[in-house]
Amino acid sequence: MPELPEVEVVKRSLTKTIINFIVKDVKIKDVNLRYKVKKQEILKLIGSKLIKIKRRSKYLLFFFDNDIVMIVHLGMTGKFFTIDRKMIKRKTSFYYNLNDEKDQKYNRLIFIFKNSSKLIYNDVRKFGFIKIDNIKKIEKNFHLRLIGPEPLESQFNFDYFKKFIKKRKLPIKNLLMNQKFVAGLGNIYVNEILFKSGIKPNKRSSKLRDYEISKILSNTKKTLSKAIKFGGSSIKNFSSTSGKKGNFQDFFHVYARKGQLCSNTDCKGKIKKIVQSNRSSFFCPVCQK
Repeated sequence: MPELPEVEVVKRSLTKTIINFIVKDVKIKDVNLRYKVKKQEILKLIGSKLIKIKRRSKYLLFFFDNDIVMIVHLGMTGKFFTIDRKMIKRKTSFYYNLNDEKDQKYNRLIFIFKNSSKLIYNDVRKFGFIKIDNIKKIEKNFHLRLIGPEPLESQFNFDYFKKFIKKRKLPIKNLLMNQKFVAGLGNIYVNEILFKSGIKPNKRSSKLRDYEISKILSNTKKTLSKAIKFGGSSIKNFSSTSGKKGNFQDFFHVYARKGQLCSNTDCKGKIKKIVQSNRSSFFCPVCQK
């Protein structure tokens, strides 16, 4: 599943590519995504201009000039393709190599712009979704209203963290993946953040000391910023619109490295794997306490 850095890269890529484009038509190939696509609502986009794209947690928000907001979640395999006026197709999300014949099968929605370029939503497993809302109601939207602060913004700070974890017995990894606590963090990056912070994923949140909270905050911001800089993680071949693959996976210290030596040169420990809430956690038993 694309996590915050991957979704942020997609947002930035699309912002450079399709902003100020006017929707000429929308072709709905399959309504059966995670939530059934409401044709009448999607068709309201025809004639409207896309004025900005934002990311909130792992959601993409497309803002149009008629006060419509299109909310997109990529799910497990959702992705966007763009096709420019010269019919050149470019990547924006997780998927394998471009294969027109195979891609055609999984194209769910096609947005056609007045300049003849296209935005294609493709989703193999159909766990993603596309919904329409009004800009005046977006703050109270079911999917967005309970999400915590963005990890790269100032609201995610020591005082907020300390107050939230008071008397909470939840393991720190589970807490960091709780979208009500902080937005957009997923399994890959939480594993890496906790390694950098020297904290085991199953340590109780209420047992964290002040310096450990500070380490988590600092390493969250550093890890996400670095991942965005390097274009996300290409576990499933992530690429930006330029076709350049994300390569943050080259910097993994623990994720998916079970049995391998710790990357810290002064440590001889081997990476262990445990399962927490049906998700794999990777850590160094020597470096992480």
